[in-house]
Amino acid sequence: MSEDILFYVIVGFVAQMVDGAIGMAYGVTSTSVMLSFGVPPATASACVHAAETFTTGASGLAHWRFGNLDRRLIWRLAIPGSIGGAIGAYVLTNIPGDVVKPFISGYLLLIGVFIIYKAVHRKHSFIDEPPKNIAPLGFVGGFVDAIGGGGWGPIVTSTLLGQGTQPRFTIGSVNMAEFFVTLTISATFIATIGLELWPTILGLVIGGVIAAPFAAYAAKYLPPKILMTLVGTVVILLSARTIYLAVF
Repeated sequence: MSEDILFYVIVGFVAQMVDGAIGMAYGVTSTSVMLSFGVPPATASACVHAAETFTTGASGLAHWRFGNLDRRLIWRLAIPGSIGGAIGAYVLTNIPGDVVKPFISGYLLLIGVFIIYKAVHRKHSFIDEPPKNIAPLGFVGGFVDAIGGGGWGPIVTSTLLGQGTQPRFTIGSVNMAEFFVTLTISATFIATIGLELWPTILGLVIGGVIAAPFAAYAAKYLPPKILMTLVGTVVILLSARTIYLAVF
C-alpha cells in the first residue's frame, strides 16, 4: 500500500510541476496513468478531481503569492466552468466504464498531440485587450475536464494564450479558477458514485502540494516548450497503450 502511495506521490509531483508551470496537464497526465492501470474512467476522474481540489488550491495560493493572478478573469472562468463540470461529471457516472474508456483515452491522446502542437507553435506576441468568449470557454472546459478526467488547462489556457494574453497572469488565473471547478466536480462525484482508492488520492495530493510552490516559481522563469513536449509525449504513449489493450 505504501508503495502505491509513493508511486502516486511521484505522479502528483510531476503532474503539478507541469500544470503549475504551463497551466495545463495535471488531470490529463494523472488520468492517463490511472486508465493505463485499468481504473474505470468515472473512478479515475473522481480520484483525480478529489486530489486536484487540494493541489489547485495550493497552486492558486502560490500564484497569488507570486502575483500571477487576474481576479476578474478568475470568476469569469470559475462560475461557468463549475456548471459545465457538474454536468460533465453527472454524464460520466451514467456511462459504462468499459464502453467509454477507449474513447476517453482517444480524447486524451488528441490532447497530448495538441499540447505538443502548442509547444512547437507557441505564440510570443501579447495583447492588452481583454480576452473574448470567457463564459462559453469556461463551460466547455469544465464539461470536458469532468468527462475526460482532464482538459481544463489544455482547453482554457491554450485558448487564452492563443488570443495573445499574458502567460503569467493567464496561467495563474486559470489555475485558481480550476480550484472552484474541481471542487464542484468532486462534490458531484461524491453525490453520485462516492470516492474510492484513497491511497491514490492521498499520493496525488501529497505530490501536488509539494510541487505547487516550485511550479508557481517556475511559471515566471522556465521556458515551457520542453515541458509541454515531454508531457504531451507521455500522455500519447499512455493513452495509446490503453486503447491497444481495450481493442486487442
